[in-house]
Amino acid sequence: MALSTTTDASVDEIAQKRLECLETLNETVDTTISGLFCPGTWDGWLCWPDTAAGTSAYALCPAFISGFDPTRFAHKVCSENGEWFRHPETNRSWSNYTTCINLDDFEWRKQVNLIYETGYAISLIAILLSLAILSYFRSLKCARITLHMNLFVSFACNNSLWLLWYRLVLTDLDLLKESGAGCITLHLVLHYFLLTNYSWMLCEGFYLHTVLVSAFVSEKKLLKWLLALGWGSPAFFIVLYGFLRGYASPPNDTIECWMNDSSFNKVFVGPVCISMLLNLVFLFNIMRVLLLKLKAPAGPQGAGPSRTILQAFRATLLLVPLLGLQYILTPFRPGNGHPYERTYETMLACTSSFQGLFVAVLFCFLNGEVIAQVKRKWRTVFLRTRANSYTATQVSFVRCGPPVPGEEKV
Repeated sequence: MALSTTTDASVDEIAQKRLECLETLNETVDTTISGLFCPGTWDGWLCWPDTAAGTSAYALCPAFISGFDPTRFAHKVCSENGEWFRHPETNRSWSNYTTCINLDDFEWRKQVNLIYETGYAISLIAILLSLAILSYFRSLKCARITLHMNLFVSFACNNSLWLLWYRLVLTDLDLLKESGAGCITLHLVLHYFLLTNYSWMLCEGFYLHTVLVSAFVSEKKLLKWLLALGWGSPAFFIVLYGFLRGYASPPNDTIECWMNDSSFNKVFVGPVCISMLLNLVFLFNIMRVLLLKLKAPAGPQGAGPSRTILQAFRATLLLVPLLGLQYILTPFRPGNGHPYERTYETMLACTSSFQGLFVAVLFCFLNGEVIAQVKRKWRTVFLRTRANSYTATQVSFVRCGPPVPGEEKV
């Protein structure tokens, strides 16, 4: 996590403040301080007035430095000999800006970032393992499993890019200050795969709704349309977002690799909210259809609901966490300094970063079909190993030295 950095957008503001400082110092050439004093100076960020020897000057922390709290005060010490304090390591005049950083808040945000990194790493491992399992067993190939795999690929890409962002971008002050094409491209690609998470969640809900509600549907044609929706629709919104933020936004929106919130975030926040609302509609309608089928009168033989209907009902229950309904609360984020800010940010970090693990567990590790295939494979390998071991033991027994006299040959 970066402590502070001077951005390109603040260069003009710094130059303006420097001119204002020099004008102020020139107007007050004749100081009213008696005795030794440190002459007023511009240190690159703030303007410091004439200060009596043995005292300190205080000024509000600059707001144009990312990571600084503008309500806090920096200070500059004037030594007893009438010279500004010099840092022992550089032997240069030094202003103390360490008080501009809320260290308690900084340490807490580092812990939140650690939760994100840990969650994304664990989720990535679980998702890659799930993809390996689903790819290995050919008998699992079907439209529903194909949708799961595309969702897993989306999560894997998104989690990998988030880890790169936290490890390579947020910790590099020079990279944030430069705000070059590389990190901006990473920002756009990262948010593209973030949108694909939601688009594939929508595809999962739409597929289950269509299969349960429509009796006759071509799954191959449906799968082709869902592939186009899952990977294609986010690209449109990301291109629109990138164009607007790059060419139509104020300078403050194009700094620090676009890591700060912008008014143009609504371009992809809108589709996310629409996706969640549509999934809610699908979910309620699926529950309605299943309840009607469960309440339907039994057949002539008194049979209850079919196994297919019960499996679909369980799939609907598992669909709730898959659709990421908890993200609907994202627009209600409390502001800075709110009593519930830390609670909200911690919960958001957990639900966001560990969602990939949650999806992998529900749709792969606890999937009945997957478990059956793994058990079948395990039995095959285990029985083959035992058979080979038994055969080797028999061969060893037959070839174990010359026959004992009087013993019948085998």
